[in-house]
Amino acid sequence: MMNTTSQNQAYGVLLSSNTVNARGDNNAFQLQPLPYTQDALAPYISERTIQFHYGKHLAGYIENTNKQKAGTEFENKTIEEIMLHAGGSLFNNAAQVYNHYFQFEALQPHRENEAAPCERMMEAIRKEFGGFDEFKAQFTQAAVTLFGSGYAWLTVSPQEKKLEIIQTHNAENPLKDGKIPLLNLDVWEHAYYLDVQNLRAKYVENFWKIVNWNAVEQRWKKAV
Repeated sequence: MMNTTSQNQAYGVLLSSNTVNARGDNNAFQLQPLPYTQDALAPYISERTIQFHYGKHLAGYIENTNKQKAGTEFENKTIEEIMLHAGGSLFNNAAQVYNHYFQFEALQPHRENEAAPCERMMEAIRKEFGGFDEFKAQFTQAAVTLFGSGYAWLTVSPQEKKLEIIQTHNAENPLKDGKIPLLNLDVWEHAYYLDVQNLRAKYVENFWKIVNWNAVEQRWKKAV
């Protein structure tokens, strides 16, 4: 588990945390606007997928979180605090809120000149994985081979500053194990089925075209 310093670092890696944790009527979390238009990620992720994945699935997790936190010790807690300390269905829904916002804020329209991280982060990737292509291959393997539903993640350990690729199932998040997430990819079928049906490998291939490496770098700098 995380110590207090690491936990404070963790809260900074969801770059939109202040916005995500804003409350509306009845102290409820609200679905926040995307940082780009719904068709901005096409053709790699279609507008229709965004409408369902962001507009319905994420909205549903937010609605369930609001219902389940009401009248509990978590009523006034942040999404991060609920995810780290709640259990059962409340954890599952709050974690999915976090996991989805975390992925969507680190995507952007395809830009050929922004297809890789800055040199400082690239050096850390080379040191750990041997090169950028090797890193992408290992992350892709983690995403494609995860059985069932879950996520592939690039994480960093707060003490050793070691980069690591991990898999988590269902709503699980690396923060629960003391690892700080930098990049994630949702491999629940609802994330890609409308676009590529059961071709998860094609979905992962498309993902690399739209990663917002500036967002990933900001998280990495906060973590290390």
